[in-house]
Amino acid sequence: MYRLAGRSLTSRKMAKFELKTKKQDIAKPNNLLIIGAGMGAREIIIAIKNSMKDKYNIVGIIDDDMSKINHYILGIKVLGTRYDIPKVVAEKNVNLIFFAINRIDAISRRKILEICQETGVKTRVLPTTEEVITKQGAMNSLRDVQIEDLLGREAIQLDNKNINSLIKGKTVLVTGGGGSIGSELCRQIMKYNPEKLVILDIYENNLYDIEIELKSEYPKASIEAVVASVRDKARLNEVFEEFKPKVVFHAAAHKHVPLMENNPLEAIKNNIFGTYNVVNCADEFKVEKFVLISTDKAVNPTNVMGATKRVCEMIVQAKNKVSKTEFVAVRFGNVLGSNGSVIPLFKKQIEKGGPVTVTHKDITRFFMTIPEAVQLILQAVTYAKGGEIFVLDMGEPVKIYDLAVSLIKLLGYEPNVDIQIKITGLRPGEKLYEEILMSEEGLTATKHDKIFISKPMHLEMEELEEKLNILSKLEYDESYTKEYVKEVMKSVVPTYKDPDEVNK
Repeated sequence: MYRLAGRSLTSRKMAKFELKTKKQDIAKPNNLLIIGAGMGAREIIIAIKNSMKDKYNIVGIIDDDMSKINHYILGIKVLGTRYDIPKVVAEKNVNLIFFAINRIDAISRRKILEICQETGVKTRVLPTTEEVITKQGAMNSLRDVQIEDLLGREAIQLDNKNINSLIKGKTVLVTGGGGSIGSELCRQIMKYNPEKLVILDIYENNLYDIEIELKSEYPKASIEAVVASVRDKARLNEVFEEFKPKVVFHAAAHKHVPLMENNPLEAIKNNIFGTYNVVNCADEFKVEKFVLISTDKAVNPTNVMGATKRVCEMIVQAKNKVSKTEFVAVRFGNVLGSNGSVIPLFKKQIEKGGPVTVTHKDITRFFMTIPEAVQLILQAVTYAKGGEIFVLDMGEPVKIYDLAVSLIKLLGYEPNVDIQIKITGLRPGEKLYEEILMSEEGLTATKHDKIFISKPMHLEMEELEEKLNILSKLEYDESYTKEYVKEVMKSVVPTYKDPDEVNK
């Protein structure tokens, strides 16, 4: 998945090194170090001894259980603990590591993998027990280390019974269903047996992909793919009239910060008035629960995109006061691997030989995997009574520069030697750091330790509609400029600040 051809690098030295390595690989087996002395290691040892001796020479095992040190597992000696990995790698001339522990907490996994990473040796990992069973054995399940392995986030524990009661036997509509979050919502919703899943998106290619995927996996299920824009109220009326959804997840939005800085009116039309259209349809057609997918960029926003999402939260909370539908929002940070996120960009840059571009050496972001975010969204909605903004615990913030370093090492290169990291300067509207809560908000705990509820805003629908009326006139305003639109947005969202003011 992550292997790159030496010719993608401009370094002649690197090319020679790779050529030499390939010749060595042909001549003799890889010196292999196994991390973990459990069942996974045993399976791997047996598989190698039976049929892969020409590929792998197992030099030893590493395990943190002191009682196993200097003992033998199927003839292979346990040489030390995690802290001995660098020494063993050097002494035994190790050129491949198999991380063979599939039952381990995320923090420990991350710390051991970081030690392996520092040795510069290629490391492959054994994933979850479920994946091992699915792929029929440890040897077939080994995969390259992924950036998620280095985040050290614990697995999510869910109350599946409550999520089941939210979705089972109901028609569920997902707007933006072809996107990163939207498509994962569709995948996880299908696990809880909805009566019908309606996937709505304006971009037909992504919509087609998720439709084909789900219909293949659930051939007997009722799945409808609908091409429609959330900007088109008449079309939305048709969709709601035809399918009468009981639960709506609203994930459709323009999310790219620099693009929306240059196209602020499009962000307003799509994010704010698109949300307003879907919210009004949910009210008119008596939807039970409406869930807005929000963002940490709505908190003290420094860009148009974040400000528009803040208005979306305002719409949801104001509408909840005058509707029988329960309107809620779920707010979280960046998701790894999503469309437009830094990880796919970094991978492309590394494939081209660099440089990897980072806007500022100190810029930090909160990160979560897409499945993890969606699991918590579904769980949060089961706690909803209406009007809440649920805030997901994103863990510790991660420096983007450190993320670039980790990814370069994962792909087998040395940062700023083989692949350069270039600082390019903050982009328009970009914060050095993101906040999950507004400064005036407090947190209320829920039954789940990763889900909180922010203090509600006191905003009436009449007041909000006055603000929306101001925004709706922008499209026809002859004095329209990007700067003018941003000034109007600041009058609507008092917490909207210039990035320079916040980044100080």
